[in-house]
Amino acid sequence: MHWQLQEAEQRFSEVLRCAHRGGAQFVSRHGEDVAVVLGIEEYRQLSGSDFKSFLRSGPPLDDLALTRSGELPRDIDFPADA
Repeated sequence: MHWQLQEAEQRFSEVLRCAHRGGAQFVSRHGEDVAVVLGIEEYRQLSGSDFKSFLRSGPPLDDLALTRSGELPRDIDFPADA
């Protein structure tokens, strides 16, 4: 659900109840979304150890075939009066 900032301020308890029961509540100012109110469980899912586990579940970096050229960087002539 979307709330105008002024309405969200006036009805903050309702915004919190809606976030707890119905998911993310978007708050806008001058027609542009500026904030999201989330229920605590949804927040924990997004920021907790689940996200860390997701990142750690990726392939080990040792398995990546990364190589770097041994060549020196190219020479660049800069104008003296620049």
